Amino acid sequence: MEVSEPAGRRTKIMIVDDQAIFAEGLKYVIESRTDDFEVLDIATNGREAMDKLAEAVPDIILMDVRMPVMDGVKATEAIHKAYPRVKILILTTFEDDEYVQKSMGHGAAGYLIKNRPPEELIDSIRALQRGIIQVDPAVSQKLFGAARQRQGDQEIHERLRSLTDRECQVLHLLVEARKIAQIGRELGIADQTVRNHIGNIYSKLHIHNQIEIIGYVNQIRTFLDGRGMPAE
Repeated sequence: MEVSEPAGRRTKIMIVDDQAIFAEGLKYVIESRTDDFEVLDIATNGREAMDKLAEAVPDIILMDVRMPVMDGVKATEAIHKAYPRVKILILTTFEDDEYVQKSMGHGAAGYLIKNRPPEELIDSIRALQRGIIQVDPAVSQKLFGAARQRQGDQEIHERLRSLTDRECQVLHLLVEARKIAQIGRELGIADQTVRNHIGNIYSKLHIHNQIEIIGYVNQIRTFLDGRGMPAE
């Protein structure tokens, strides 16, 4: 059973980064520019983050990739298994395809490059808290550029038009990072029915998993907006 959050509750954030100056600067930016965020703690590596999570669990973790002791990819996997409700946003200087694939595959809900302007980063954190997957445009272009060359906008839109109304509803919630159980509750259908719809969506769009959906997220949102799907 979902527990509603009290009105005015601040979103709790943990920063995991081995560069102390960056981590402290990021904490200052977040807390000085918002009144709805609270930086709960800072950890210098994944292992330290796991230890701190035993004492207090945040809503969102801003996770670096390359760190000593336990890197961000391994930490993301471990934390997602132990604390599946915590949203993990990879925040790094690296655009490496392998890091993106592994991080998202292990449960990260977003991947952003550190050079984003402060206000954009804050907007991204707020969007992530609402369940909207965040992928930096530079990363998305690099990761999915080849796929986009193979499958142009017109082709993906033609495939999207083959979806039923129910499949569009499921796809809308998938794009907003909802899990199968959440989709089932929101649409009033069984989890297995959700899985069946997802299988049909993947087949019709010629994709294999939710990571690939990210590569076409702009086209999908444009299409769904045109069908009058509710905005987040």
